[in-house]
Amino acid sequence: MSYRALVVNKSGDAFEAAIQQLDESSLPPGEVTIRVEWSSVNYKDGLALSPAGRVIRTFPMVPGVDLAGTVVSSADSRFIAGQKVVVTGYDVGVSHPGGFAELARVPADWVMALPPGLTTKEAMAIGTAGLTSALSIEALEASGLRKEHGPVIVTGATGGVGSTAVSMLAQLGYTVAGSTGKEAEHPFLRSLGATEILSREDVSAESSRPVETERWAGAVDPVGGATTAYLLRTTKYGGSVALSGLTGGGTVNTTVYPFILRGVNLLGIESVFCPMERRLRVWKRLGGDLKPHGLMESIAVETSLDGVPGVAEQILAGKVRGRTLVRLAAE
Repeated sequence: MSYRALVVNKSGDAFEAAIQQLDESSLPPGEVTIRVEWSSVNYKDGLALSPAGRVIRTFPMVPGVDLAGTVVSSADSRFIAGQKVVVTGYDVGVSHPGGFAELARVPADWVMALPPGLTTKEAMAIGTAGLTSALSIEALEASGLRKEHGPVIVTGATGGVGSTAVSMLAQLGYTVAGSTGKEAEHPFLRSLGATEILSREDVSAESSRPVETERWAGAVDPVGGATTAYLLRTTKYGGSVALSGLTGGGTVNTTVYPFILRGVNLLGIESVFCPMERRLRVWKRLGGDLKPHGLMESIAVETSLDGVPGVAEQILAGKVRGRTLVRLAAE
């Protein structure tokens, strides 16, 4: 059985990403073989397709940290041929061939059955970005966040994590503010439920004050850098910042004062190696109360396998809105 795949290769200074026709014999070891129907493009995939990205550990490699489709065969009794399944994270698309291919083979421990309430297409419209949003919200709630405590801010609000987080929080009944550097996308954020929109400059300005006026009951932050420092200075007493990304930088210039004067919590959010028990619980919510409003109508757009390199370039430049689905099979 042959299949199409986007393959990244690097030799010395030479870097190439190209569609190739591969044979099933090129699939890696693993118990579950999947006919991939949908994948999606995440920020990490953008890095994988960049010569300077440095996230791929072995070459050649098929990127794509997300995939959903139908089991072709399984050597593990937990999965059967014809079953719809989802795989996100682990080493997929980094050191193990991933979702930008029509066929994939992965360890059974990385696979989960498609959650109730979702199609494979919807699952990939959510993908790693949406899972990260849901993990962030769950962590904030576990740390005490409640609707009556005040507004929750989402940074990088037009991106994959940001847009899904805005939608999820709004439908849960929270008052949501979003920050973005794209003025033209304000109507998009309002359609998802944001009632206040801040500029990128508003949330990344430097300050000589260790704490500022208390504004936010909580924050979903996939940006990092100076934005995280701003959030820590302006989060209310006992509030929390759920940090999951570094598009704004990997260094946070802050002080201990938000933590020791206001009891602010900084929550680290990690979705790649999230334990399966928690993963299953959160995905169940993603098919239920956390399923983003406007997911297919407003947040997600489609591309083909051939269009992935262009989307990857745009996502690194901060020019992609919402989530981009990759179609691998006819519906």
